[in-house]
Amino acid sequence: MSFTEAGGMRRGVSLIAFGAFMCLISSVGQTYFISLFGGELRAAFDLSHGEFGLIYMIGTIASGATLILFGRIVDFLSLNNSSFIVLLGLAGVAAFAGLAWSPVALTVAIFGLRLFGQGMSTHVGITAMARHFQRFRGRAISIASLGHAIGVAASPAFVIFLLAQMDWRQAWFATAVLVIVLVPIVPLLLRGTGWRKPEAEVSVATAAAVRSTGARADYTLGQALRDPGLWLRLPALLAPAFISTGFFFHQVHLAASKGWDIDVMAYSFSAFAVATVLGLLIGGALVDWLSARRLVSVFLAPLAASCAVLWAGNAAWSAPVFLGLMGFGAGLTQVLLGALWAELYGVRYIGSIRSFATAMMVFSTGLAPFIMGAAIDVGVTMERIAVWSALYCVGASVFSTMAARAFERRLRNDRP
Repeated sequence: MSFTEAGGMRRGVSLIAFGAFMCLISSVGQTYFISLFGGELRAAFDLSHGEFGLIYMIGTIASGATLILFGRIVDFLSLNNSSFIVLLGLAGVAAFAGLAWSPVALTVAIFGLRLFGQGMSTHVGITAMARHFQRFRGRAISIASLGHAIGVAASPAFVIFLLAQMDWRQAWFATAVLVIVLVPIVPLLLRGTGWRKPEAEVSVATAAAVRSTGARADYTLGQALRDPGLWLRLPALLAPAFISTGFFFHQVHLAASKGWDIDVMAYSFSAFAVATVLGLLIGGALVDWLSARRLVSVFLAPLAASCAVLWAGNAAWSAPVFLGLMGFGAGLTQVLLGALWAELYGVRYIGSIRSFATAMMVFSTGLAPFIMGAAIDVGVTMERIAVWSALYCVGASVFSTMAARAFERRLRNDRP
């Protein structure tokens, strides 16, 4: 019996609402939020596009490295305490962004925003879903992840409104104040959920995981890192973040090379947003039905198809199809990454294991713009990059299938 099944529908809804709130508040440290200040930041510090991209890459990669260690707090602190630390940290770095006085200070601010926003806010929210749901884990993660979709939709209007009323520094101060004002939502959502310490809650979830899969539960991070299956799956798990970030960062060049105007790209990103929500909802049901460890062999199919469309099509209709398929794959990926580690390694040390996996993803998003940009600089076409990306998805899926088959054989051998 899982935490939610033991505690009833109301506690489950409250916990999912908490996860959605943490995913929504992560927007403050997401690329789609920070990039809205790009023009003001480049002008304030006299940065070229390339220089600003380099600062962003350094801050992002540094945040990923820190997340490997910092993400472990969810294994040892209560959900209330870990949430307060993350939200207060996010408010602090948002205020620091408003005080930034040099490119170095801006790099520190971006590091903090990426760590506490994109990294830890999402990590705390999704880890809570993975740890405390068993039977409906996939659907819990998919619903909580809708907070990201709301953030994508609301961020442009919020930032544009702030910048219309005040300068960019004051806008960051206002964002910090908003985060502080929202902090009391956490105890309200968690009140009555029965949350105690990780050790007290995960014993029930661990027993349920062992009964449902027969697999050994409660791997430490060190034990997980010694599992060959983790490394066989990792190329596939990093593919969506790397490929989508690379194409998004170079979307101006992509549109120009395809002959797509700005209006085409605008409605195409609407297709991405809608498809992401569909991917989240369908992915949640699929994870609960088939399990994340089985889906990891095929979840890259929409992304590979997206790259194939980009390679083959130049017509305006191919833009929303390309981004729609990519969005659907992104939704599947969010659910799968939320559930996979609990299925494979148990829930006691899931904070440590998820923080490692998330850090690897953050590294990939930091490297993608540079690697893809270097390819563009030496004359590689976007069509060729799309073909390479599709072939990579196929190869990575083969490795994931090998890992899945080895895991199933081990389950059969371990069962009496």
